[in-house]
Amino acid sequence: MKYRTLLPILDQWFAAGSTRAGPGVVPCRAGCTACCHGPFDISPADARLVAHAVDRLDADQRTALHQRAEAQLARYREVVPAWGPPWDVAALGDEAFDDLVETLAGLPCPALGADGACVIYAHRPATCRMIGLPMVNEDGDILENTCPIQGNFPEYAVLAPVPFDLEQFESEAEACDDGAMDAGWGITTVAGAVACAPAPAPQAPG
Repeated sequence: MKYRTLLPILDQWFAAGSTRAGPGVVPCRAGCTACCHGPFDISPADARLVAHAVDRLDADQRTALHQRAEAQLARYREVVPAWGPPWDVAALGDEAFDDLVETLAGLPCPALGADGACVIYAHRPATCRMIGLPMVNEDGDILENTCPIQGNFPEYAVLAPVPFDLEQFESEAEACDDGAMDAGWGITTVAGAVACAPAPAPQAPG
């Protein structure tokens, strides 16, 4: 299964959970960027998808996104001077990456445009699609909702977990990761994936 075909399964899960919660209970909507801050790791398949999304943007959007990504990577270097391309999270190690995440927790995702909207929304990583509702898998294990502002919405904060066959999803996603790794992608961040995407072509002189 192609990864772009797999991800909408998460969107369907989220839509079903939102509908079950009732009108207006789930506050996730365009313009809310509370969960779009701080570095987070993305899978090889997500990294390749982000790079594909960057390549589809118009030249001005690509240039701006590359600039924001490079600015974020510069901040990474301030925290972990030895880290650099290809921005491999696995090579950095869990402890160093956790320190990076904590230190830069307030840093906006480079995919956020000037208007606060995600410029690669249709191709956003799986992690972005799983935030906003609690999940319960086939074994009864619960993944808590990690929305940072849920405490502001009492009904939302106490929603019951929404069932999802996470094992099946992860099995199919793993196959997609294998294909992405064969193509040279690894576990990285959105900024790392953007930096490894094709750079915008130089503007022709006017």
